[in-house]
Amino acid sequence: MSDLKTQLQEQIAEIDWKDLIPHAQRDVIIVVHDNLDLIEVANAIALNDTKTIENLISEQLIQKPNTEQLSQWNSQPTTQFQTVIVQPFVLIKNCQ
Repeated sequence: MSDLKTQLQEQIAEIDWKDLIPHAQRDVIIVVHDNLDLIEVANAIALNDTKTIENLISEQLIQKPNTEQLSQWNSQPTTQFQTVIVQPFVLIKNCQ
């Protein structure tokens, strides 16, 4: 594993939605599809791998949270997510 991936892996945290709300208000949350590896996506973003990122966006595998998701999470503020920060973004993925 590369040094960057190791560093990202060490930064993964499980966080309640209520603690992510300020990041949602700043519009910096990116939702990572359940089938994807959070570290692989974070690594692509950190390395500015435009081709991979554009592909993930076009296939809707990474996206900003939609209104329905925000409403659901706001009504269940203890919903937990795996998170990793890749400035300026906070990548989140549902805890399984």
